[in-house]
Amino acid sequence: MPASISVLTRNRDFRNLFTADLIGLGADWFVMIPLLTLLPRLTGTGVWGALVLAADTGVTALLLPYTGTVADRLDRRRILIAADLSMAACALALLLVRTASTAWVALVAVGAIAVAKAYFAPAAQAALPNVVDPEDLTAANALSGSAWGTMLVIGASLGGIASEAFGPYPCFVAACALLCLSAFQVGRVRRPLQAAREETPARPFAAVAEALRYIRGNSRVASLVTVKSAVGLGNGVLTLFPVLAVTLGAGPMGTGLLFAARGLGALIGPIVLRRVLTHRSWLLPGLALSMSAYGLAYIGVSLVTWFPLALVGVVLAHLGAGGNWMMSNFVLQAEVPDALRGRVFATDFMLATLSVAASQLAVGAFIDHTNPRLLLAACGAVTVLYSAGWSALTLRRPSPATSPAD
Repeated sequence: MPASISVLTRNRDFRNLFTADLIGLGADWFVMIPLLTLLPRLTGTGVWGALVLAADTGVTALLLPYTGTVADRLDRRRILIAADLSMAACALALLLVRTASTAWVALVAVGAIAVAKAYFAPAAQAALPNVVDPEDLTAANALSGSAWGTMLVIGASLGGIASEAFGPYPCFVAACALLCLSAFQVGRVRRPLQAAREETPARPFAAVAEALRYIRGNSRVASLVTVKSAVGLGNGVLTLFPVLAVTLGAGPMGTGLLFAARGLGALIGPIVLRRVLTHRSWLLPGLALSMSAYGLAYIGVSLVTWFPLALVGVVLAHLGAGGNWMMSNFVLQAEVPDALRGRVFATDFMLATLSVAASQLAVGAFIDHTNPRLLLAACGAVTVLYSAGWSALTLRRPSPATSPAD
């Protein structure tokens, strides 16, 4: 039996946490895919879609310094449950988005969902090493890294199908129900989600300063918390998915398929590149290669005229992105002490999501006036250039891997 499947079957607490993550991620795409097709139809512009995507990432980024501190100081189980239930309530608020004049409700609701995600993400990542035995961390991380891609494939596909068949509003109700189920699964986890310590008030500025001093003093960790920004700076491509689907004659269903292709790549990436985790000398070159693959693939997508070939390019791009995310997460989990792990992951997520928001806002500013193919190519080129600069600064350092040597 593969190690990743074995830890899932043997460890009930990991299984419950993993399935909670799967369900919550699926719910997220039952919100975003219908919303990204609804807003252009109501408003007649792609700008609202860009604003929603930027709010989804930018609000999260701004809050992460505080929420990472909370993840290190308070009960992570309660954080995860409260975040799921808050997102469920916000999903129902989207039922109010009926006309162009109520499009702002979508922005507010997605912003509120992003607040909850800002609490959920660092707490979930920091909790993972506490629900598995040390020898299972590699397998659990590979499986956890594939969860996002798994549910993007399923959630985006079903979200696109359900939105076209039933309309967006039943999808929002379904997302609410799924998030409640996710909270229930988190409640079934019995292992502590952090090392035993006294709960203390969250003092974000002092706590974040402590984490930043740690990162600044550890060049290996510093390399890893900047690596996701390469893909983030190219993530403006997501704003272009609805436009690309129409340009290539795929319609609303094509938007869901493009997001599903993104998820398939993210699912395959951690599996294909998992072996890198066991080889000290492969990690930094693997990270550099994964960044470059993302950028080059989207440059290729900008040139194709056949929709199925565009799907292949999106899969290849996010194969690199998924491996990039998994590799950097694994080493951070292994390297960083539990007492600092939430804040370091918060910094990691903050840098990544700020770069995503900046890219999406930049693309949104040009989306109604610029050829989408040119914007796709520009996003890919930015990632390739970032990868080259990161590699030049980083590859001379010792590998950050803490896993077994070759």
